[in-house]
Amino acid sequence: MSAEVVRPRSVLFAPGNRADLIAKLPRSQPDAVVIDLEDAVPATTEAKAAARPIARDAARDLIAAAPHLAVFVRVNAPHSPFFEEDLTVLTPELAGVVVPKLESAADVRRVAGALAARGLDLPLLAGLETGAGVWNARDIMVPPVAWAYFGAEDYTTDLGGTRTPGNLEVLYARSHVALAARLAGVHALDIVVTRLNDEAAFREDAGQGRALGYGGKLCIHPAQVALAHDIFGPTDADAERARRLLTAAHDAAREGRGAFSFEGQMVDEPMLAKARATLHARGEPL
Repeated sequence: MSAEVVRPRSVLFAPGNRADLIAKLPRSQPDAVVIDLEDAVPATTEAKAAARPIARDAARDLIAAAPHLAVFVRVNAPHSPFFEEDLTVLTPELAGVVVPKLESAADVRRVAGALAARGLDLPLLAGLETGAGVWNARDIMVPPVAWAYFGAEDYTTDLGGTRTPGNLEVLYARSHVALAARLAGVHALDIVVTRLNDEAAFREDAGQGRALGYGGKLCIHPAQVALAHDIFGPTDADAERARRLLTAAHDAAREGRGAFSFEGQMVDEPMLAKARATLHARGEPL
């Protein structure tokens, strides 16, 4: 079975019709990978049909070769003519299924019902990529949705806007999806960076996403994976401060002090929760 992933820092995509690229996905050590039947495959009946057996066999081989890796398949949107046939690619061994362009709670119910009809109980990584999807983000983020991503390119196209390097045109939507995910307890994944081999652009964009509350990044090039881990993972300095804070909290509790300060700040439960989460993300015992 594909590995379970709770809070991926990186999710690396490969075209569903390219078995050679799918086999190379583990090389950059992403937290999760997606075999893509949607945008990466031409939107024709013939191209989609040809890609499905390639994706199914490649997913099976990848899970067998890299059992530590969380493997997802992205199907086409539930209102597309390709959705039902895409479900034939899915197996219980996957970590989950990526469903793009969800726009309502009814869409989620439809997908869950279609999976159940095939005997599949897979969690969903929901794509919020249209005006309706962003507007209804909180309603969409219900079980079996376990993760969500914001798709800036499709969102801007849907609104008739223009993409700019500074991302001002998607700031509201990007923030709204992150907030909805926080309220739903769903891990939010940030937008793709299409400027490949531009480390500075990726770092700036990912830094914006982390500041808004995203926990990881969609990656479309292997070189982006390490950058995502650097930006979305706790640093050594973060971990060391978290250890000091939790030690101080332990000492204060042992001495019977209800409130205490740490490095010039009054400590509250959210600070302690963040420190515990930092160490948990690094796999350290609490």
